[in-house]
Amino acid sequence: MALPPYLQPFVLPVDRRAAERRDAIDLYLPDRADQPKPAIVFVHGGPIPADLRPSPRDWPVYQGYGSLAAEHGVVGVTVDHRLYDLAAYPLAAADVTAAVDAVRADPAVDSERIALWFFSGGGLLLADWLRRPAGWLRCVAATYPVLVPLAGGDIDPRFSPADAVTSAGELPVVLTQVGRERPEIAATVTAFTAAARASDIQLEIIDVPDGQHGFDMLDHTVQSREAVSRAFTAVLAALTRLAASDDSAAIASPGVAVPENVRGGA
Repeated sequence: MALPPYLQPFVLPVDRRAAERRDAIDLYLPDRADQPKPAIVFVHGGPIPADLRPSPRDWPVYQGYGSLAAEHGVVGVTVDHRLYDLAAYPLAAADVTAAVDAVRADPAVDSERIALWFFSGGGLLLADWLRRPAGWLRCVAATYPVLVPLAGGDIDPRFSPADAVTSAGELPVVLTQVGRERPEIAATVTAFTAAARASDIQLEIIDVPDGQHGFDMLDHTVQSREAVSRAFTAVLAALTRLAASDDSAAIASPGVAVPENVRGGA
């Protein structure tokens, strides 16, 4: 029997690490934890059925992202939020906020160096963080996201990143968009990028011309692997960049290389 799409392997080869489970969050910790490390919180999409098992934090794609973060010296975090239907965006937003608060309070985490990375329908949850960016939020990212509430959905208009991005100020935004996106979702990305550029936001766009929605688990190609690597490198660079208010030295921000043994093939 074929695996469902969400159980397909992560496209970037990475050794999966065991996570420390703490209620609704999983922490992927780097090997060297002699001092608190920056953290990337990965926020899954939806809506998904409440009884779906395994839940997103146990999907290979999110285990892969969390492991990738730990492999490069930062804490990877996945969170199971309760986006079970279109009316649940406020509940899911509260879940994400609670998860971020818990992550920032964890002694393994540098509370002043946090990045948030949103996927698919979870992209609408980005709005609150763009509207009032905190000083400790060093970067936000969105991969094949929905960035404006889709027509016909009963979604609180508060959840419109395309409107909120005008307030993002100097917060770096890393956007990964796919060429084979569904037209109604692609239109939301176009609206977001236009608003970001009009407001001179620090927007980095990573294109996956042949990619589909969910490319990081569905399209096992060099293009996919390079896109994930580029996005991760951009997030890591922003997350570890020395800010004017920082007293300590920034940690190293290496590029994420695509292994030689996976280059050159689809």
